[in-house]
Amino acid sequence: MCGIAGIKQFDGQPVSRETLERMVVALKHRGPDSNGITLHGSVGLAHTRLSIIDLSGGIQPMSIANGELTVTFNGEIFNYVELRQELMTLGRHFTTTSDTEVLLQAYAEWGEDCVKRFNGQWAFAIWDARQQKLFASRDRLGKRPLFYSVVGKTLLFASEIKAILTHPAVPKAIDPIGLDQVFTFWSALPPRTIFRGIQQLPPSHSLSFEHGKLRVFRYWDLDFSNRFDGVSAGELEDQLLALLTDATRLRLRSDVPVGAYVSGGLDSAITAALAKDLNRERLCTFSVEFENAEFDESHYQQEVVRRLGSEHRSVRCTHDDIGRVFPEVIRHTETAILRTAPAPLFLLSRLVRESGIKVVLTGEGADEAFGGYDVFKEAKLRRFWARQPDSKSRPLLLKRLYPYMKSLQSQPAAYLKAFFQVRPHDLGSPFFSHLPRWDLTSKLKDFFTPEVLAATYDSDPITATADNLPKAFAGWDGFSQAQYLEATGLLPNYLLSSQGDRMTMANSIEGRFPFLDHRLLEFAAQLPPRLKMCGLDEKHILKQATKHLVPESIRQRTKQPYRAPDALSFFDPDAGMARFEYVDALLSPDSIRSAGLFDPDSVSKLVEKARTGAVIGTKDNMALVGILSAQLVVEQFVNGRPVEVPEAVTV
Repeated sequence: MCGIAGIKQFDGQPVSRETLERMVVALKHRGPDSNGITLHGSVGLAHTRLSIIDLSGGIQPMSIANGELTVTFNGEIFNYVELRQELMTLGRHFTTTSDTEVLLQAYAEWGEDCVKRFNGQWAFAIWDARQQKLFASRDRLGKRPLFYSVVGKTLLFASEIKAILTHPAVPKAIDPIGLDQVFTFWSALPPRTIFRGIQQLPPSHSLSFEHGKLRVFRYWDLDFSNRFDGVSAGELEDQLLALLTDATRLRLRSDVPVGAYVSGGLDSAITAALAKDLNRERLCTFSVEFENAEFDESHYQQEVVRRLGSEHRSVRCTHDDIGRVFPEVIRHTETAILRTAPAPLFLLSRLVRESGIKVVLTGEGADEAFGGYDVFKEAKLRRFWARQPDSKSRPLLLKRLYPYMKSLQSQPAAYLKAFFQVRPHDLGSPFFSHLPRWDLTSKLKDFFTPEVLAATYDSDPITATADNLPKAFAGWDGFSQAQYLEATGLLPNYLLSSQGDRMTMANSIEGRFPFLDHRLLEFAAQLPPRLKMCGLDEKHILKQATKHLVPESIRQRTKQPYRAPDALSFFDPDAGMARFEYVDALLSPDSIRSAGLFDPDSVSKLVEKARTGAVIGTKDNMALVGILSAQLVVEQFVNGRPVEVPEAVTV
C-alpha cells in the first residue's frame, strides 16, 4: 500500500519537482518507508511506499522498456504470481519479484485491458511515452482511492485530496452539490467530491489522457441477470467455500506478517479462521471494545479469539477517546461524515501499527454479497406489509429488526408507518429498499442555509443515482436491486473509504478483503435470493458453507451492525457542556455563520439539545456529526487551520 501523485502539463511545459515534493509530503502517512519522484518533461509521477511485497526490489516510480513505461502504483495485485508466469511464457522478462513490475508488463502486453486480468485492489497511473498517453485505473470496488483535478492546463492526480490542495491553483472551496449528496447517501457520488473542482475516479473505471483529451470509462460491473440452474444448494455451498478459501489464500501473500480484525460478527470470524488454517502460524487479531455497553461486542470477540487461539489485542474506546481524535479522523476522511464510526477504527489501526503489523484482513463485503444488512430484511417486511397496508400488526415486525435501537422500541405504529413508509408509488421504484434511509438523511438538509439549498435546487441526488444504473437493473428482482445499490453505493463510497482505506492508511496499515474478491462477488450475484435470505435468516448459504469454521453462538447470533457513540462523544449531558473546546468553537453561531453552510439558529437549538442530553434519535445524532464534521472540513482544508486536541489517546 502506498500513496501516489502526479502531474501532466497539457501545454508541454516541464513539471516542477518542488510541486510534486509538496504532494509527496502530504501523503507521507500512506507510505512512510520510502518515496520517489520521476520526471518525464511534461509528466511527473510521485510515490510514497509502504513496503509489503519484494521489500528491496519494488521501489517506485518503476520503469521498464528503457523508460518508455513508468508507473506509480498504490495497492496489490494478488494474482501477480500466476500473471508473472503467464507473461514469462509470452516472452516477458522480469528483474524483480514485485507485483508492480507484473502490472507494468501486463500493460505492455495487453494494454488498457490488463486491469480485467487483475485480482486485487489498486489505484495506479502509467505514463506511456510510446503513445504519449497517461493511463490510470481504480479497482473494481474502489478499495483504493484516486482523485484528480484539472486547473488551467494542468492535470493533477493523487491518492488523497490533501495532496491536490497543495497546488496553489486549486480552489479550496466546498461544493454544495457534493455536500448535498453526503447528506443523502453518507458520501458524495463519484466522480463528485465535497470539494469544488476535485473529482474522484469512480470504482471499476479507468482514465486516459491522450492527444489533449481526457477519457473516463467503465471496465467492470456487477450483473444479477444470470442464475444458477439445476445446481443443488450443497454444490453451491462447496463452490462458495472454495472461492472464499482461495480469495483468502491470495490475500495472505505478503513479505510481512498479516493480522486480522475480529469484530465479534460472523464475517470477520470466518476470515480470521480461514487465515489461521491457511497460514498455519499463530495469528495476531485485533478488536475494538466500547465503554458504552450498547455498542460493545467484546463478549463475542473473545469467543472467536478462544476458538482461534490467536494472539489478541484490543483498544477500548470511551466517549472522550472518540471526540478527541475526531478532528484527525476528518483530516483523513477529507469529507463530512454522518456517524462517528470511523474514529474507533482509526484508533484500532493505530494499535495494529504499534503492534508491528502492516497488513490486516477484514470481513468487509460479506453483507453486500450475501444480503446481510437489515436493509434487505426491512425491504422484505415492507413488501409483506404493503399487501395489507392497513394492518396494525405487520409494521410492528420492523421493531424486531432493530433490537439495539432503544429509541425505536417505544415508538407507536404511527411512527413506524411514517418512518418506514410503504407508499403505493414507492413499490414500483427501483430504490424501494433504500427510500426510508435516504428520506431520513435528506431531512438533515433542514439545517442548510438558503444559499446552499438554492445551489442544489436543480440537482436531485436520487436522479443522479438513477442515471448511473445499468440498463439491466430494472429487470432484476427487488433483493438484487437492493444488493447492487449497497455494493456500488455505501460500500465503496463510505465503508471502504471513510471507515476503510482512510482509517487504516492514516496509520500506514493495509486492509485486505477476501469477501471482495471479484470472482466471489460475481458468483454471489448469480445465487438465488432465497439462498442468501432464507425467510429472515440473512447470509444463509454463507452460514451453511462455513459452519465448521466459527462457534455456533457466532453463527446464530442476531446481527448487530458496527456503531459508535455519536452526540455523547462531543457533549457530556451530566456536566451540561461540550467535552472539547473545538466543539464549542466550531458549533458557535459565529463559526457556523462564517462557514456559510448551515443555519446558525437551527444549529444552536441542536447544540442545546446535545448539551442537555435531549439528542436521542438517529436524525439528531447524524445531524450533529454531519454539521461538526463539515465544519472541521472547512476549518482544516478551506481555512487551512489545523484543529489540534491536547492529550493524545493512549491505546
